[in-house]
Amino acid sequence: MKVYINGKFYEKKDAKVSVFDHGFLYGDGVFEGIRSYGRVVFKLKEHIERLYESAQSICLKIPTSKENLTKAVCDTLKINKLDDAYIRLIVSRGEGDLGLDPRKCNGNATIVIITDKIALYPEKLYQEGLKIITVATVRNLPEALNPQIKSLNYLNNILAKIEAINCGYEEAIMLDSLGYVAECTGDNIFIVKKNELYTPPQCMGTLRGITRDTILEIASKKGISVHEHVITRHEVYISDECFLTGTAAEIIPVVCVDGRKIGDSKPGKMTLKLREEFHKVTKKEGVKY
Repeated sequence: MKVYINGKFYEKKDAKVSVFDHGFLYGDGVFEGIRSYGRVVFKLKEHIERLYESAQSICLKIPTSKENLTKAVCDTLKINKLDDAYIRLIVSRGEGDLGLDPRKCNGNATIVIITDKIALYPEKLYQEGLKIITVATVRNLPEALNPQIKSLNYLNNILAKIEAINCGYEEAIMLDSLGYVAECTGDNIFIVKKNELYTPPQCMGTLRGITRDTILEIASKKGISVHEHVITRHEVYISDECFLTGTAAEIIPVVCVDGRKIGDSKPGKMTLKLREEFHKVTKKEGVKY
């Protein structure tokens, strides 16, 4: 494996950044998780756009153009000879001192691109469905750390993940400060009720997921009624279907939440249809390399 760091490629064992990099010291940076399918980087333009938006929000200047960064992603996939891959694109504040002040950094942001394979969940769970729980860790307040910023500080999500793991589950629902369903530790959440699709709005502690948006687009084109509004746990419990979306997870069905069976405890028809349609577009909507 070769890793891209600031315009050069390094063997995995030699791929290093400074211990004084503020991304390492404080999680001061942004990232994107991206997928390629059949030598097409799915929705790369949208991912790059979101990366720059996150950077803009934290006053981090990315020292290259969107076009150059797009090329760097493709070049990293080519040099590693990967047709289907997971891409981690990271931009940190760069090297500084041990204080918080970003002005003390050297002004050169660190850009890292890693390409590899990923399997977030075993195939069995895609066939049989996932069982999840609600955890006590609340999603960050938008006023504290806006969820639209895909930052390197993922401790909020990791703490929720730890709760889930300690209880014997792979994934968990996180609520917002008002008690509404926000998202899961690494995925957006959808429910189906009476053949209509529901998902929490972006303003409720929810990341604007690229896969989430793709599912909304597919559903609209298929004539499925789509609603983005607040969702309670009660509405999840009584839903006909439930599924999660994310770049790494893609679309995975949920068959049990907090011990309540969802539907008939099997992946639902709409979930399976949307998953099928999603896989059709992954090799069409993106940048070829």
